[in-house]
Amino acid sequence: MALALDKENYLLHKLHSLTGVIPVGYYMVQHLVLNSFTIAGPEKFNAVIGFFEGMPKHFLITLEICMIGIPILFHAIYGMFITYRAKPNYFGSVYGWSRNLMYTLQRWTGIFLFFFLIIHVTTTTGAKYYNHDAKLVEFAKWHEKLTSHGYIWLIFYIVGVATASFHLGSGIWNFCIRWGITVSDKAQNAVQKFSFAFFVVVTLIGWAALGGFLIHGNADGTQPETGTTQVVKPHTSFVVAR
Repeated sequence: MALALDKENYLLHKLHSLTGVIPVGYYMVQHLVLNSFTIAGPEKFNAVIGFFEGMPKHFLITLEICMIGIPILFHAIYGMFITYRAKPNYFGSVYGWSRNLMYTLQRWTGIFLFFFLIIHVTTTTGAKYYNHDAKLVEFAKWHEKLTSHGYIWLIFYIVGVATASFHLGSGIWNFCIRWGITVSDKAQNAVQKFSFAFFVVVTLIGWAALGGFLIHGNADGTQPETGTTQVVKPHTSFVVAR
């Protein structure tokens, strides 16, 4: 079990495959599903933000570090090591099989996602904690971000969502092989088809979430926030802050 820089470790490779599906993959899917609440409007999306911000701060931070941060860091760093040792055998070779293409794209998408996640986390969760301001991840701020600078951020996230969905879908196929779930060619082919369908569905969910920020645009210049609630009573006018 000795570690060496010139070869992959059996245990770490299996853990890398596992963390890619649980908890990282699970988190990614539920993250995109919750973000798709944008389709229902700003209030629904901000309600999701408000739910998490309403948790005890120490519990939320511990959850983010232990269940999300550490697994993602391990998967990303060891994944870059695997990619460094990889020998792509699809482009420029005679082995033009679909599985060889998946092998190559899995590593290319991993490299892109390594830098994508650094930028995404830094400009969202990182900015929120640094500025002590949850409004930085609410609907209004996302709408402003995605529609500014010539929609460059929107394009960035469109590509990022598709890349992450493919990486996870292909990772599920690889996970089933590595953990001995699919042994026969028939089983592996079936999971390969499922992985592609999974990639398409999750990509569409993520794109729908992005679309929600656009179709419910900032027409009146304001958006609901989770930090304050306005209560209007007959013949009176109060603003109750919570």
